[in-house]
Amino acid sequence: MRPLIFIPGAAERYPNYQRAVEAAGGAVLFSLRPPEAVRCDGLLLPGGGDLEPWRYGEENTASRGLEPERDAAELALLDQFAALRRPVLGICRGMQAINVWRGGTLIQDLPGHAAVDGRDGFHRVYTGPGFLRRACGGLSTVNSAHHQAAGRLGRGLRAVQWAEDGVVEALEWQDGPVWGVQWHPERMPGTAGAALFSAFLARCRR
Repeated sequence: MRPLIFIPGAAERYPNYQRAVEAAGGAVLFSLRPPEAVRCDGLLLPGGGDLEPWRYGEENTASRGLEPERDAAELALLDQFAALRRPVLGICRGMQAINVWRGGTLIQDLPGHAAVDGRDGFHRVYTGPGFLRRACGGLSTVNSAHHQAAGRLGRGLRAVQWAEDGVVEALEWQDGPVWGVQWHPERMPGTAGAALFSAFLARCRR
């Protein structure tokens, strides 16, 4: 039976994520209502606009595209899936939400990592031991399309991948099956992106 993955939001907003999950053998349920997620095997938090800075104790100095209702829904979903011990994968904004959920902070504006003329940039990374390295092997290059990043890491989180300038590109929660990547695996089909989705769905099947 295919694992069912909950993605908060509307299907028309996230077609790349749906294709990536289905290509890896899963099915997707789109909704913003946490109660509907109970029957799902895993949670995928997609990319998007910035989180409200007050949620990590800061004034808004450079955050944009704020979605307060989405912030609240995703943080509630993280509580729910952590309590159920079900796997979570956060992508770009999703990784940042994981860090804020655990009490971490965000860098509100980060030069050198944003998309250029609507196209992803690419840069080299170093991957340490952990789920990501087992899933993708010695990953050396990732795509990049973000202007924020994790600052101080939240409680129980550890960085497992870094860009050459020291920016955290992936993290994992030491107390449960929760992972986040700053890059976009849904836009890297047939490579490390597909490998990451396959490894995530394999955990959701357990």
